[in-house]
Amino acid sequence: MHTHSLDARQGPADSYLFGPRPAWFAFAMTLALYLFDYIDRQVIVSLFPHMKQDWGLSDKQLGGLVSVVSVTVALGALPVALVADRTSRVKSIVVMATVWSLASISCMFTRSYGQLLAARAQIGMGEAGYGAAGVALIAGHFPARMRGVLMAGFFAAASVGSVLGVMLGGLIAAHWGWKAAFGVVGFPGLLLALLYLKVRDYPTVALTPSQNLARGSMGSAAKTIAKALVRSRTMLWVCVGGAAQMLVLSALWSWLPSFLNREYGMAPDQAGIKAALVVLCGAVGSVVWGAVVDRAGARRPRARLHVMTLLCIASLLVVAVAFGAPRLGLEISAQVRFALIALGGFLLTCTVGPVTAIVIDVTPPALRATNASVLAIFLALFGLAAGSFIAGVLSDAWGLTTALTVMPAIGLLAPLAFMFAARTYEADMQRAGQPLDEPTPTPMAGAANAPA
Repeated sequence: MHTHSLDARQGPADSYLFGPRPAWFAFAMTLALYLFDYIDRQVIVSLFPHMKQDWGLSDKQLGGLVSVVSVTVALGALPVALVADRTSRVKSIVVMATVWSLASISCMFTRSYGQLLAARAQIGMGEAGYGAAGVALIAGHFPARMRGVLMAGFFAAASVGSVLGVMLGGLIAAHWGWKAAFGVVGFPGLLLALLYLKVRDYPTVALTPSQNLARGSMGSAAKTIAKALVRSRTMLWVCVGGAAQMLVLSALWSWLPSFLNREYGMAPDQAGIKAALVVLCGAVGSVVWGAVVDRAGARRPRARLHVMTLLCIASLLVVAVAFGAPRLGLEISAQVRFALIALGGFLLTCTVGPVTAIVIDVTPPALRATNASVLAIFLALFGLAAGSFIAGVLSDAWGLTTALTVMPAIGLLAPLAFMFAARTYEADMQRAGQPLDEPTPTPMAGAANAPA
C-alpha cells in the first residue's frame, strides 16, 4: 500500500503540487463527482410511493434498496482503497464514477425487485472508496494551510447531493416516470468521469514500516480494524455512538417522503421537496453543531462529548415527539409537526463532523487514515444501512408512523456511548500525542458518509 503524504517528496507542505489552476480544477471535478455520488444514492427515496404502487413492494424491500448501497460501499471501501493506493487515484476515480453511473442508469431497465436490488448494489460498489481517494487527491494538490476548509467544502457536497437527490427524484418521476429518474441523474456522472481524465495525479510513495498496513492484504486489514478498536476505548465508543445516531438519521432521510405521502396524502414530488428541506436543515446543522462542539472543547476536550451527549438526547426526543404526537394525545397541526421534524433533522446531524475529529484526536498520525476508514465502515454498515432497513421492517409490522416514532429509542445507544467515550478521551489523546490545548478542527458533514 502507499501513502498519500507528499510533503517529504514534493517540497514544502505549504505549496501547490502543480500550481493553483491544476489544483482548483482537480478540486472542482472531485467535488462535482461527489455531488452526483450522493444524488445517485438518494434519488430513490422520493420514488418509494411510485414503486410501492407499481410493484407492490413491502417497506422492508424498499428499505433494502437504500441499505444495499451502504452495505456494498462499506464492504468495498478497503479493497478499492488498496487498489487506488497501488495504482492511480485519477484512474481509480474514473473507473469508480463510470461504474456507479452506469449502474444508476441500468436501474431504468430493471423489471423486477431482484434486478433493481442488484443494480443498486453495483452503485455502492462503484462509490466504495471514492471519498478516500478524492480526499487524498485534493490534499495532495493543495498547501497544508488550505486543506481544512477544502475538506469541509468537499464533504458539504455530500449534503447538497442528498438534498438534490431527494428533491429531483420526485420532480423527474412526476414528468417522465419513476424509472427515468435513475437515468437523468446517472448520465452526468459519465460525462464528469470522462472529463476527470484531465485531472493531474501524483505518483505513489512507499509506506514506511511503521505505516505499513501489513503490506495491504485484506486479512491484515481486518486485523488492523480490530486492533484500532482495541487500542482506544474512546474510538470504540465513538464508532458505536456515531453509528447509533446515524441509524436514526438514515431512517428519517429515507422514509420522510413516504411518511408525508401516506400521512398527509401529499403528492410524491411535493413530498420530495418537503423532505429535501429537512435534509437541508441537517446539512446546516452539521456545520452549526460542529462549531458548537469544537468551542465547547476548547478548554476541556471531554466537554465535546458531554455536549454531543446532550444534543443526541435532544434530537431523539424531538424526533420521537414529532412522529408520535398523535399517539401521545398531543393535538398539533401539520405545520407544527413538520417544524418539529425539521428541528429534529437539524439536531440529528450534531455528531457527523465531531466523531471524525475525535477519532483523529485519539489516533497516532501514521494511523489516522486507517482509523478514519474504520469509523466510516461502522457508520455505513450499522448506521446508514441499518437505519433505513430496520425502519422498513418495523413499518411492515406496525405502520410507518409508529416505526419512525420507535427508531429514536434504538438511537439512545448514542448518548450512552458518548458518555463512556468521555471517560477515556483525554487519556487517549495523550497516548496519541495530541496536545490537549490544540483540538483538531471538526470536519463538516459527509454524510452521511461520508464516510465510506
